[in-house]
Amino acid sequence: MDIAIWIFLSSGLFLGWSLGANDAANVFGTAVGSRMVKFSTAAMICSVMVILGAVISGAGASHTLGALGKVSAIGGAFTVALSAGTTVYFMTKSGLPVSTGQAIVGAIIGWNLFTGLSTDPEVLTKILSTWVMCPILAAFTAVILYKAVTKAIGWWRPGLFQLDQWTRIGLILAGAFGAYSLGANNIANVMGVFVLSAPLEAFDFAGIEFTGAMQLFFLGAVAISVGVFTYSKKVMMTVGGNLISMTPVTAWVVVMAHSIVLFIFSSQSLSNGFVSLGLPAIPLVPVSSSQAVIGAVIGIALLKRLPVQWPVLGKILVGWVITPILSAVACFVGLFIVQNLFNQVVV
Repeated sequence: MDIAIWIFLSSGLFLGWSLGANDAANVFGTAVGSRMVKFSTAAMICSVMVILGAVISGAGASHTLGALGKVSAIGGAFTVALSAGTTVYFMTKSGLPVSTGQAIVGAIIGWNLFTGLSTDPEVLTKILSTWVMCPILAAFTAVILYKAVTKAIGWWRPGLFQLDQWTRIGLILAGAFGAYSLGANNIANVMGVFVLSAPLEAFDFAGIEFTGAMQLFFLGAVAISVGVFTYSKKVMMTVGGNLISMTPVTAWVVVMAHSIVLFIFSSQSLSNGFVSLGLPAIPLVPVSSSQAVIGAVIGIALLKRLPVQWPVLGKILVGWVITPILSAVACFVGLFIVQNLFNQVVV
């Protein structure tokens, strides 16, 4: 691959690192926050499953971002990803679990404003609606799961040691499922803007064709893994330990509810199944992992009438609101600089 392509892709890889440091940590945040799974174990499983999810099932959600803004020049894609990644980095540095999806959407809108292209209101509405639906759906899913699990435990009546073992295994399996769903759903945020412009040739390996998009998704997933290992622990502790007091069973429910919601918004097969039954298609949109896990935490807190750390939640909500705005402004300014100071084609 030409060195210039690596330079342009570096912003996407930086965004992937930011996602790993922030959003990817959420799949094991409650497990690590409740001291049931070691951080090193969580990071290793998360990294492997994110890569598998991105390469195998990452294409579905990327089409929606492409419909929001067709970034056709690699210089423009570089700036869009850099703006989103920088925004997420500063939010992560503040310990806030913000959404990479919100950052990339804000950056694409900034690109649309700079180029004078219109933003499709129908696509934007579809994306914004999932930002509202995601935490609500996660909260309802968590409540249903919590009631089912507590009923099952009451019926089986396991000993404390046995329950502890079951919970640890359950947390690891749920985290692995969540990491796969995260890779499938959120890889579009990391590398989706490069799909139209990156000149990667398809090749065959072991009888399987690896398209240019699959190669991009693999590189993005590796960057996510690096982010998980190097910078995610602080956000894990915010999500897993500071919002409410978390028991091991509650931690499992939160991770599982989050994973189910991400899977729903990224599964092409599930959406096709809905259509075949005469139901509306599921919007395949890269939703926020942070919103899903926090929605699930709040759902459990309301069900159990636990004291919620409202100042922490308020701080998180403010981060969700200002993230796309900051990213859009950063992208608009960045495009001007890249085009006029570095003489790169961005449109």
